[in-house]
Amino acid sequence: MILNIVWLVVGLILILIGANALTDGASALAKRMGISDLIVGLTVVAFGTSAPELAISVISASAGNAPLAIGNVVGSNIFNILIIIGVTAIVRPIVVSRNIMTLEIPMLILSSVILLVLGNSAILDGGINQVSRVSAIFLLIFFLLFMRYTFASAKQPDLSQTEAQQAAQKKPMALAKSMIYVVVGLAALVWGGDKFVEGASGIASGLGVSDAVIGLTIVAAGTSLPELATSIVAAVKGKPELAVGNVIGSNIFNVVVVLGISGVITPLPFGSIGNFDLLTLLGASLTFYLFGWIIKTRTITRLEGAILAAGYIAYVGILLSRL
Repeated sequence: MILNIVWLVVGLILILIGANALTDGASALAKRMGISDLIVGLTVVAFGTSAPELAISVISASAGNAPLAIGNVVGSNIFNILIIIGVTAIVRPIVVSRNIMTLEIPMLILSSVILLVLGNSAILDGGINQVSRVSAIFLLIFFLLFMRYTFASAKQPDLSQTEAQQAAQKKPMALAKSMIYVVVGLAALVWGGDKFVEGASGIASGLGVSDAVIGLTIVAAGTSLPELATSIVAAVKGKPELAVGNVIGSNIFNVVVVLGISGVITPLPFGSIGNFDLLTLLGASLTFYLFGWIIKTRTITRLEGAILAAGYIAYVGILLSRL
């Protein structure tokens, strides 16, 4: 058990270091190729924040551990909404723009509905509830359409003269250093992900709990640490609205890309991950949307943040009580 805990911690540290190095290196390479900061932010950075979930789920799927792969995605998305948005709002209320309320958050809700439908696919076509290869391909196509929409609707923010001068003065990362960052980052992600899955599975066996529960709790919280840290820092710096974009992008990416790629590798049975978990995710998404409109229009207040965080504690408590 001690060795499994060590692998879990070491694996997580390597994943976080790898994701950061990969994001920095890839961003530098993209800028050297003349790709705008906007496109880099929407692609490379979005990939970087969800790289831990991607690494864990792909490695789990390859090892035939589908419950851990799916549990990681479902649990991370629940954690992102209830804890990251909740804690960030407690630190500083989050003002949500009208466009996010009318466009982006409905996409977040749609991704939760897609997961609920896939989790009940046996009702529609018989067999077992799973993310089939065909479903996985459609998820990836949905992601491409979402990115096309994002690029079409996004506008490059105007920089002030001072900001433009500061951006011009920043020296780009050396080419060799950028490539080293990418290679080391990928290596750390792969090896760290392998050790993390090994440790998580070992802990699950040692405690007599399912890989699905471990994926929904320990693994999900661990892989969401980059988003949590980023959002809290943003709130402290007076930019809590950044947490909203962080959560929405990460959750959509987790469903359509992480499950899409993992499902293409091998079909992913939901196993013991059922409607309680999937409905909790959908309920969290709807609550997030409703809280943006009530009490104080388009603002997640401290009270609402506390309710979201309490909801996560209740969810984990119910999970543990059912063991």
